[in-house]
Amino acid sequence: MTSAATSRLHLPDARDTAPISAVRARAYKIPTDAPEADGTFEWTSTTLVVVDIEADGCSGLGYTYTDASATALIRDTLAPVLLHEHAGSLAALTQRLWRRVRNIGRSGLCANAISALDFALWDLNAKLLGVPLVRLIGGPLRERVPIYGSGGFTSYDDATLRDQLAHWVDVDGCTAVKMKIGADPARDPQRVQAARSAIGDAALFVDANGALTVNGALQCAERFVDQGVVWFEEPVSSDDLAGMRIVRDAAPPTMDIAAGEYAYTGDDFRRMLEAQAVDVLQADATRCGGVTGFMQAAQLCDAWHIPLSAHCAPALHRHLAAAAPRLRHIEWFHDHVRIESMLFDGAPKAEHGTIAPDLARPGCGLEFKRADAGPYAL
Repeated sequence: MTSAATSRLHLPDARDTAPISAVRARAYKIPTDAPEADGTFEWTSTTLVVVDIEADGCSGLGYTYTDASATALIRDTLAPVLLHEHAGSLAALTQRLWRRVRNIGRSGLCANAISALDFALWDLNAKLLGVPLVRLIGGPLRERVPIYGSGGFTSYDDATLRDQLAHWVDVDGCTAVKMKIGADPARDPQRVQAARSAIGDAALFVDANGALTVNGALQCAERFVDQGVVWFEEPVSSDDLAGMRIVRDAAPPTMDIAAGEYAYTGDDFRRMLEAQAVDVLQADATRCGGVTGFMQAAQLCDAWHIPLSAHCAPALHRHLAAAAPRLRHIEWFHDHVRIESMLFDGAPKAEHGTIAPDLARPGCGLEFKRADAGPYAL
């Protein structure tokens, strides 16, 4: 599927005479500030892969959170597709990237790598035109975008959980927060109660990361509804669309079922919507094809009358979220907020539970702090 925004905006201009002269990728491994875990995984570091694409004296920035092996894939397999091509041929270049990985497999690592490259191409084009990215994709539809605090890892004790969630409400002004569940379902009701005691009347979200069975998820939904839980993310694996649909049909009507962070292509989003598996679709531009893929997901949500939520990477998503119809919010994820504030000049700061694209800067409004990132380079 070709982005309508891409087709509409590909007009003859200086970008058609701006051949791509360089494509670079570097991986950085940043330790977490404490051990973290969810319903299915434990980790102590996050790997960031940063991409630069140069043309006509400008450099476009993109990034993804994935394995460091994506750098070799970008350097050896994907960069040759872009080199010496005109930067303004956005739709054609993106299509060539996806075709190049046909026999490798689109999902997972390839989609993450293409996502970073696609975002860098859009950032480069916006800079060549001297406009903020949100203008290039047809926005903004909104000046500021709501965020919800996200973390609440299963590795936290109750005091740490309460402190983190309360900070998002009391300091960042978030009206909703999300916590992880599923590692120890028997203990989760107590953890949910602790969270509720910390956030007052704010909306409470839970995320099982696909750890539960259908029956287990429905039991959790019954227990949590009395604590005002209004969002249940990936109660079962998002690969199990039939199971997701069962949970959605049987969950309390006040509780939205959400998923989509592991959708890598427009086909993945389409299948999820056709299965009527979610009340809210999540999309992650660092996984689903960058700007092009995220805006495709936004168009699908608009056609299906389903709300869209941006998953993680808030500094990267803020321009896209400001231009996406039916956008509900961006996930203000603890790890990514910390990394982006450390390593990117221009990273957003929460104000009254919202963030905004910087309309005074061209492109995505971010500059990578290479010197600061140096100690984490792989």
